[in-house]
Amino acid sequence: MEEKSKQSVFSKLLNIFVLHAEEVKQQELVSCYQDTSNKILVGGGTGFIGTELCKTLKNKGYNPIIVSRSPGQSRVTYANLESNGLPLNTKAVVNLAGQNVLDYFHRWTPSFKSQVYDSRINSAKAFKEAIEKCEPEKRPKVFVQVTGIGYFPPRDDGFVYNEDSTVEESKRDFFSKLVVDWENAARLAPDTGVRNVFLRPGVVLGRNGGMIKQIFLPFFLGTGGRMGSGEQPMAWIHVKDVCGIITHAIENEKVNGVLNAVAPQIITNQEFVDSFASALHRPAFFPLPDFVWNLVFGEERATMITKGQMVRPERTLESGYQFQFPNIAKACEEFSVLSYTD
Repeated sequence: MEEKSKQSVFSKLLNIFVLHAEEVKQQELVSCYQDTSNKILVGGGTGFIGTELCKTLKNKGYNPIIVSRSPGQSRVTYANLESNGLPLNTKAVVNLAGQNVLDYFHRWTPSFKSQVYDSRINSAKAFKEAIEKCEPEKRPKVFVQVTGIGYFPPRDDGFVYNEDSTVEESKRDFFSKLVVDWENAARLAPDTGVRNVFLRPGVVLGRNGGMIKQIFLPFFLGTGGRMGSGEQPMAWIHVKDVCGIITHAIENEKVNGVLNAVAPQIITNQEFVDSFASALHRPAFFPLPDFVWNLVFGEERATMITKGQMVRPERTLESGYQFQFPNIAKACEEFSVLSYTD
């Protein structure tokens, strides 16, 4: 009898906690949809770039609302987006969502490739449809879809791509075709009155995520080195400049279409390695050749590291954006500090 009573008390407490949690979730959802100004919806806002972007937006006085699969503080879910539409006074929508391609815990199988593809296409469509369903006067000013320079297939003949470069269909690889479909999925109908901006970032560098987070310790210990031959071009950008270009696209009404989110300085992988090792005051004599990357990631996926393309941000510069980190030495100096706090 006493055991049943204990179970009953426990069940009651559990029900109270569950009800309280549901009430909190509902209050948070109501808060996200309340009529406050300067809201910016951010898909993929908990990732490396998304976290930095939300911080940047807050510092500029915006109210970033993260769109994710699970509810939480200052968040809405994709289900909320489908059923309730965009929150009132959403100034802009930025989509960074997508399965991490270089997740070495997943083999490069047809199933994982489908996951990579679907995560990008489906999230882009979700935002596009939510915008188009809005009443015209309630639509955001701009939809910024972040894709990638994978749109441009790797080349080793010295050719330099810009935003207006065309690619023959027969030359497209998996990643190039993915970006084409990705951008098409996010392309709004011409009569929506919402600017479409497509950001194509290169390798995003920053201390708190991406490649630098993975290689910092080996390089700090002096066991870093070139990736592949080292001669392949490496189109790169500092994470703060990615966020800067996104903010620039939100605030500048003349910005439209494709912007290459790459630094103006064209470098090779070896030049990056030399700059990073120099900033850390360490040697970098331990290269990882192509076959190692092919073994870890699979040959098709490894081309993202072992091959590259030269890309210029011509339209980005013409739009008036000024890079905080225009050269690799300055970028490496920023994220090589041992006690990094930013």
